[in-house]
Amino acid sequence: MPLGALGSNPPPFFRQGPSALSRLLIGSALAILLMVADARFKMMQPLRVALATALYPMQWLAMRPVQMVRDANQYFVASRATHTDWEAMKKRYSEQSLRANQVEQLQLENEQLRKLLGLRVRFDTAAITAQVVYDAADSYIRKVIIDRGLTDKVQLGSPVVDEAGIIGQVTRVYPFTSEVTLITNQDHPVPVLNTRTSVRGVVFGDGTLRAGAMELRFVAANVDIAEGDLLATSGMDGLYPPGLPVARVMRVERNADTMFARIYCTPVALVAGSYHVLVLAPFPPSTPPTP
Repeated sequence: MPLGALGSNPPPFFRQGPSALSRLLIGSALAILLMVADARFKMMQPLRVALATALYPMQWLAMRPVQMVRDANQYFVASRATHTDWEAMKKRYSEQSLRANQVEQLQLENEQLRKLLGLRVRFDTAAITAQVVYDAADSYIRKVIIDRGLTDKVQLGSPVVDEAGIIGQVTRVYPFTSEVTLITNQDHPVPVLNTRTSVRGVVFGDGTLRAGAMELRFVAANVDIAEGDLLATSGMDGLYPPGLPVARVMRVERNADTMFARIYCTPVALVAGSYHVLVLAPFPPSTPPTP
C-alpha cells in the first residue's frame, strides 16, 4: 500500500481512550457526586479517618523540629522570667529585712532615749544627749568619741552615762566632738558605795584585755561584801552625782596572806556597746576647796 493512501488519523489500534473533554466532564461529575455524597451521607468519613491515621506518623515526625524549637524558646523565656521574678523577690526580701532591722533599731533607740530622759529627770542637773561616733583605735586606752563638743557646751570632766549607769568621763573636748574615757580604763578610778552595806571603796578598770572587767581595790579582807552587790557612785570625788550605778560584784577572793581582798566586778552600763549617751554637767563638790 502506498504511503499516500494512509490518512492523517491514527489507526484504531493506537487510539488513547476518550478525549480530554470527555474525561474532564466525567471527572467533574464524579467530583460533584462525591461532594454531594460526603455532605449528605458522610460516605468519605471512614476514608478520611483512615488516611489521617496513616499519615499521622509522618506528620508527627515532620512537626518534631518545629515543636523542639518552640519548646526551647518557651524554656528560655520561662527561665528568664523566673530569674527576673527571683531577683525581684530577693530585692524585696532584702528591703523588708532592712526595714525590719531598722524598726528593731529604732525601737531599741527609743527605749534607750526614754530611759535616758527618765535618768535626766531623776538627777536635777544639766545634761546633753549625744551619740557615740567611734571607738579609740588602741584597745588598751578604752575611749570613745561622741558627737558633742565645745559648740554644744560640753565641759571637761563631765560624766557620761547611758540608761543603765556610768560609762565614763569627758577627758578631752574638741569643737565638734569629745573624747570619753571609759570606766574600764585602768587609770580611771571611780569612788563607789556598796548599796547593801554602805561600805565605800574605789573601783578601777582592769588593765588586761578582758573587755568590761573592773576591780574594787583597797577593801579589807574582813569587809562584808558578796557576789551580786551593786556598787554605785558615792559622790565623794565631786565628779559623779551620788547614786549612779557603776558595777556589780562578780567574784570575791580572800587570802590569808594579804590584808586586802581581790574583788572583780563588771560594769552595769553597756560600756562597750552604748550608742545613745547622756553628758551630765560636772557635779559640784560637796566640800569646799582646800585653801
